[in-house]
Amino acid sequence: MIGRSRLQARIARALKRSRIVALVGPRQSGKTTLARRIVAPGSVNYFDLEHPASLARLTDPMTALEPLRGVVIIDEIQHRPELFQVLRVLADRKPLPARFLILGSASPGLLRQSTESLAGRIEIIPVGGFSLDELGASSLQRHWLCGGFPLSFLARTNADSFAWRQEFIRTFLERDVPQLGISIPAPALLRFWTMVAHCHGNVWNSADPARSLGIGESTVRRYLDLLTSLLVVRRLQPWHENLNKRQVKAPKVYVRDSGLLHVLLGVRTGKELLTHPRMGASWEGYAVEAVLNQLEPDQAYFWATHQGAELDLLLFVNGRRLGVEIKRMDAPTLTPSMRSALADLQLEKLIVLYPGSQAYDLGPQVRVLPIEVLANARLHTLFGRRRTPGASS
Repeated sequence: MIGRSRLQARIARALKRSRIVALVGPRQSGKTTLARRIVAPGSVNYFDLEHPASLARLTDPMTALEPLRGVVIIDEIQHRPELFQVLRVLADRKPLPARFLILGSASPGLLRQSTESLAGRIEIIPVGGFSLDELGASSLQRHWLCGGFPLSFLARTNADSFAWRQEFIRTFLERDVPQLGISIPAPALLRFWTMVAHCHGNVWNSADPARSLGIGESTVRRYLDLLTSLLVVRRLQPWHENLNKRQVKAPKVYVRDSGLLHVLLGVRTGKELLTHPRMGASWEGYAVEAVLNQLEPDQAYFWATHQGAELDLLLFVNGRRLGVEIKRMDAPTLTPSMRSALADLQLEKLIVLYPGSQAYDLGPQVRVLPIEVLANARLHTLFGRRRTPGASS
């Protein structure tokens, strides 16, 4: 059993301060396993809305839920959206006898229903697959190739993992998306998702996929919004500083799970990955997800100018401006782009992540680190403490 202590601790904190906590993410990302560590499936406090017995118990939801105490779990809640109104009433009781942990796919309807009906009462926690700090540095190469979905990562062979991910994509498009009330033909959405994979790590331009797929730009935007809300695509927004420079204003796109990215690109083995034209982009996306999953910043952006300066991640953490640059090379050096980012964005610290084994400084504010340190240390500590005015570098 692979421990997910950081995510479990985050859920525990949320349950202490919020009346309702929602775990949202794609199917098979581990939400149910996390919930079962809090309340056992056989408990009267556990409801699985894909199980006939739980559905029968919730025929009269107020009667079933009102007497319960402690933590109550409702899994696959997207099947019964009318429960949100009941949860709003139960969450407003004083004193509060029960808190609710609800699980579901991150559908647009689910998030909209929860935020509208439960505003001020709910905390939403996105759940993806295994992260690097949960698996350890020795798993880095397999994690990059196969991604973080538990059944993909734990598959007996790389071939078995690839077959599982192929089937996941098929069932996701043919079954899961329609069950959420979204009527987009699976082949059309697969073609679009594949195009996103080939744009992985690039600045997004809706005109190109619209022209290639023979659809309107408004349809392209709707498809991208859908995959983003279902937590299988990340849309990283650009940061605009008040500078005398032309800055990029379109977002970057990433397929969030590297294993799914590699299926969409047709990459089956580690050897194929290392020789693929999109290998560098895949590495960048993998590192972006590793940083964001561990650091959980208040806000995250990328930054780029039309003159060529860029920064892969601009992070805002507790009022600090922190930068992350990702390099797939043997020994990164200080570049004009890094100097520009430090000066223009007023970064407190810039970390350069690379696949090597040695850590070293490029200056008082710039440190190069092996990406595997994300498996062994909290990124908060790697950025160091805030410098106080007058302190030496």
